[in-house]
Amino acid sequence: MCCTLAIATDRYAPSCLKLDTICLKVAFMDALSDIFQKLSFTAHVFFSGNLCGMQHLGGPETNRGYLHLLKAGILNIELDDGHRINLEQPTVIFIPGVLKHRLIADESIGAELVCADIDFHTGGGALLVNALPTFLCLDVAGNDAVGKAASWLFEEAYAQLQGRQLMANKLAELFLLQIMRYVLDEGLVVQGMLAAMAHPQLARIMTALHRQPEYSWTVDNMAEQALMSRAKFAAMFKRTVGQAPADYLTDLRIAIAKGLLQENKSVSYVANEVGYEQGSALARVFRKKLGLSPKQWLENFRK
Repeated sequence: MCCTLAIATDRYAPSCLKLDTICLKVAFMDALSDIFQKLSFTAHVFFSGNLCGMQHLGGPETNRGYLHLLKAGILNIELDDGHRINLEQPTVIFIPGVLKHRLIADESIGAELVCADIDFHTGGGALLVNALPTFLCLDVAGNDAVGKAASWLFEEAYAQLQGRQLMANKLAELFLLQIMRYVLDEGLVVQGMLAAMAHPQLARIMTALHRQPEYSWTVDNMAEQALMSRAKFAAMFKRTVGQAPADYLTDLRIAIAKGLLQENKSVSYVANEVGYEQGSALARVFRKKLGLSPKQWLENFRK
């Protein structure tokens, strides 16, 4: 049995009018282009060929997501919660988070695969991961755009040409963008950052927050930016994003601060870049949220 779509999520997509859906998609795509300027990611193709037997992947120690493309053969995927999926035709499996999983190929037939790990490493990458479905399984033949992107990646990954690794990595990144488009088109983004970016009233403030995290934001001026009353904005933001506006802003600032710390920027510089006058203020926020100072967090990250 081959699945066309399997999503591990406890959220349900709301119904909406066709016109509203079109407006949401346009707003989302404009916002997606803008936000990816700061929330970059990289893909690294680490396997292409015929897999036989079992391969264990994922988990908190890896801190990466995974993209698997089955070209031919028989493949079983077992998730850490015991869920098992049997695949017998070209399929995309996208796991954006650190979900433990096992790839099990038929011993006699094997499975022709391309596997890439995804590092959502810059700025608010964690916020992007949290906005995506936990697990996505997509029949390649059922989507022309995804199928074309997959064929390019398969062709390059299996070729023996100069620059093959770099080209495959870049194609994997483009392929991932195509998957994110699919996630939007199918209405799978129902809560989190991307849901707010697709919301006609929240998209404007979400873009502003990501462009200027250092600004002295309050719930009042956020609501003004969104052209809503304070009470309506606060309620709508929490319902759509899953967090209060101030909590989301703090998480965004911490996420961006982590990216800057990884670039060896000083704590005082990072603090100013994300809206805190002094490094000590940033340190207090880090300790409250993470239980570590910025320097301690960086030391742990590099271990």
